[in-house]
Amino acid sequence: MIVIFDLDGTLIDSAPDIHKTANEVLAGEGLGPLDLPTVRSFIGHGVPHLVGRLLGAHGIADEGRAARMVSRFGARYEGAVGLTRLYPGAAEALAALVAQGHRLGLCTNKPVAPARAVMRHLGILDHFTAIIGGDSAPQRKPDPEPLQMAVAACGGGPAVYVGDSEVDAACAAAAEVPLIVHTEGYRKTPVEAFRPVAVFSDFAALPGIVAAQAEVLACGHGVPAQ
Repeated sequence: MIVIFDLDGTLIDSAPDIHKTANEVLAGEGLGPLDLPTVRSFIGHGVPHLVGRLLGAHGIADEGRAARMVSRFGARYEGAVGLTRLYPGAAEALAALVAQGHRLGLCTNKPVAPARAVMRHLGILDHFTAIIGGDSAPQRKPDPEPLQMAVAACGGGPAVYVGDSEVDAACAAAAEVPLIVHTEGYRKTPVEAFRPVAVFSDFAALPGIVAAQAEVLACGHGVPAQ
């Protein structure tokens, strides 16, 4: 089976690095820093959205300034790995899924280059057959196209999506791919609203969840997230 993962908030806690980079870019514009919870709440829709929210927090709406900040953020983003950590047990779960014969893919709104950089830094890049980022398709999540691209790049066939956020839930529903939710990520609403096929807080549970879902899909009884 194909298992597609989100990245930020699902496999990695990258909020500290994103927070640091955001405040560096704000400082370059002569704007004051924002706290970690505020910046964390902006994560999930890609860099342009994040920058828009950074400016919005300062009461600024300026497309030219936003474009300049997106460029400056991007220049720093690929090297922003020092504070990012894998969630406990994530590396072991990925290795177990590969050992079970599953094909792994990534579908994130983070641009491909920084996604690859942080995955390489954390030692998980080689587990993945395909990586689809926020700059891989004309539309970002929650549009279904990036997730569909990731499934196709892994060879097509039965798939599940492992994510943590409202964006992931909407994307999975639009693509009609069953959703498994990591509950320790960046979501803002109750997990029940996502209508997942399964949830987990401990990555040790994930290989068993995926195995059970593979059996369900093999029998033709999979119920996509709605």
